[in-house]
Amino acid sequence: MTKKIKSVKLVSDFEYIFKCPICNSSMRVFELKSLICSNNHTFDFARQGYINLLTHSVKTKYGKQLFEARRKLIVEGGFFEPLTQAIAEVIKKQVVLKKGTVFILDTGCGEGSHLTNLCNMVNSDPKTTVTGVGIDLSKEGILVASKSYTNKIWCVADLANTPFKDKQFDVILNILAPSNYAEFNRLLKSDGFVIKVVPQSGYLKELREVLFDQSEKQSYSNVETVDLFNENLHSVNSLRIRYTMNLDNSLIHSLVQMTPLTWTTSEERVKSFSEKNSAEITVDLDVLIGRKKVLPVS
Repeated sequence: MTKKIKSVKLVSDFEYIFKCPICNSSMRVFELKSLICSNNHTFDFARQGYINLLTHSVKTKYGKQLFEARRKLIVEGGFFEPLTQAIAEVIKKQVVLKKGTVFILDTGCGEGSHLTNLCNMVNSDPKTTVTGVGIDLSKEGILVASKSYTNKIWCVADLANTPFKDKQFDVILNILAPSNYAEFNRLLKSDGFVIKVVPQSGYLKELREVLFDQSEKQSYSNVETVDLFNENLHSVNSLRIRYTMNLDNSLIHSLVQMTPLTWTTSEERVKSFSEKNSAEITVDLDVLIGRKKVLPVS
């Protein structure tokens, strides 16, 4: 069975979660090749197994090389493994009583490794089936995801206009990516929750110190981001995950290729860091967990 047919069959099982991004009507899989809505807006499955549900073309600065470097850092280097384990434990505790299908949506999924690793960790209860759905604005990221992981639903989609019906997801992941709280609240089931990961002050500090002179770029404050999260969701808990990773030269190259930090500095500084034989790199992140706010009864 080809990747495309595997993907089409998976989407067929869950076509009821989709809505047309153009007219909001229900969608169904048609002839094992397209998603089509009741008004005949049609979106074809790509050969690699993903589906592009954008209503207009979008160019991003996130290219194939960046996503392949990120996948290498995550899969081969285990760069985010402590973070993934911590998030998996949160999800297990929150959905432990659920039976049937648990839907996890990764918004800004990139090349899909975070979502895949999390689903593998959570999917241990035989009574619960975890279904992962990944969306990203970058076609290049979704292309790498669909080539690497065939048992997930991968969509090129806009977070401001997601192609899903209301109240479909148990968990929404938002890992080092932009948020859209109006969509998060719309997409969450009544007992669902959002897990948002944001950098803390020490995140990649060794890289920042080489790339930038200005102290404000060498450090980082997430106060505004956390405040916005708390304004839009009911905060349930937060965790700080901090550890260091020792990277060899190959993984240093992957880190440099992966991070947008290198976009606003000189080539000489990037080259200087890339030539290191090894480096200790700090991973310092806040994990924010929130549910829908319950509005007071008037």
